[in-house]
Amino acid sequence: MGQKFDALSDRLIEFIQQQHLFFVGTATEHSRVNISPKGMDSLRVLTPNRVIWLNVTGSGNETAGHIQQHPRMTIMFCAFSGKPMILRLYGTASVIHQNDAEWHELFHLFDPLPGARQIFDLNIDLVQTSCGMAVPFFDYNGEREQLNNWAEKKGTTGIEDYWREKNSKTIDGITTHIEDKNLS
Repeated sequence: MGQKFDALSDRLIEFIQQQHLFFVGTATEHSRVNISPKGMDSLRVLTPNRVIWLNVTGSGNETAGHIQQHPRMTIMFCAFSGKPMILRLYGTASVIHQNDAEWHELFHLFDPLPGARQIFDLNIDLVQTSCGMAVPFFDYNGEREQLNNWAEKKGTTGIEDYWREKNSKTIDGITTHIEDKNLS
């Protein structure tokens, strides 16, 4: 059943690298809890206690707003094939915008994705596994291209306009700082 660790083992890092999907959970003290599915080969394990993931433009920007007020984050992976397991990474995260020096240090670790807007950097303080025996089997059929196509069609100016209109505040009204940290 469930186990707790201080860091990722080689076995758990290999498990992460095999996954096509992960979920990110964040909240401030007074906001709604946000859980977002992520894919697109957007996560990298840097050390046993540090992972980063590249965030692309989407309909909201909850994670960025939450992390800047309350930096706790949980990332969850589920085995949808093979041996069952759920893996959760708990820790403190920071959001890195395009105008931050760290962006230039980390962005090259990813294949470029259209509409990339932030990198999230999670310092892991707890790793937890659980059985995952109730998670169903699913077949991976490939990545969806709609978001990439949408971002490419919008172009840089269209994406920046979208950030101003749709990504500058969370659904609870928390400022995400995307304009002053990506566009200035």
